[in-house]
Amino acid sequence: MVDQSNPVREPGGEAAKSGDFSVSLERGLKILSVFNGSRSVLGIAELARAVDLTKSTTHRYVTTMTKLGYLQQDTETKKYFLGPRVVDLGFSAIESMDLTRVSAPLLQSLADQTGFTVSMAICDGPDVVYVDRRRSGRRNALAMDLNLQVGSRLPAYCTAMGKAILAHKDPQTLRQILERSDLARRGPNTITNREQLMTVLAKVRQSGVAVNDEELAPGLRSFAAPVWDRTGEVVAALNVAVHLSAAPSSIESLAARIEPHLRRTAREISRRLGYRSTE
Repeated sequence: MVDQSNPVREPGGEAAKSGDFSVSLERGLKILSVFNGSRSVLGIAELARAVDLTKSTTHRYVTTMTKLGYLQQDTETKKYFLGPRVVDLGFSAIESMDLTRVSAPLLQSLADQTGFTVSMAICDGPDVVYVDRRRSGRRNALAMDLNLQVGSRLPAYCTAMGKAILAHKDPQTLRQILERSDLARRGPNTITNREQLMTVLAKVRQSGVAVNDEELAPGLRSFAAPVWDRTGEVVAALNVAVHLSAAPSSIESLAARIEPHLRRTAREISRRLGYRSTE
């Protein structure tokens, strides 16, 4: 339902005049906000009246959002209701807020233990989206930034966190994600062959840790582990990133140094999210 006590600004207001205001986005969000428990199935005429747009304009927006999965149409009544992508957005927002609240002190502790930058990300289609980043508080900390911050996106197929999450996707979902991934070469060791990537993901699923050895960028190595929720689903991954210029050790020696702390932190975050291992 549109909140009349705090209405969305109409085009032409201060925000619109600033040049940073998207009228199309505003209209789309207003249409979505009309749907609620008592008005969960609506026709074009009802939506047009609720958002004060013409029927033709409303139909154009509704058709677009239906194609994108944010709305669905009843084949018999031709009316519309919220689609799965809206539900996914809502659950993702709730879960990511709970996830970062639970994980923040543990991520900071991991950064302090290892001396390297620690990150957490969730999966959004073929990308991972950073939801937290923590630098070590140690004086000799070795930061690995790459200009990344909360909200940054990277391709899942060539990142440790992406592989840690993809390894636990069901086969159909994984196939769909890989079909949307370009598998372009980004670093000297990027895996660009789909079958080879599938083999690597199977090994990640068995070992519990994913490694990025200069697959995303030259000189960058990272180790990642999945985070599980109470339903037994992998909802995120955390990683420790290392640059060869800061730690020129072999990949094996780095793994021996980092993986025990990484695994322990991932297990504890999962436990706090309600996950109970059956092993």
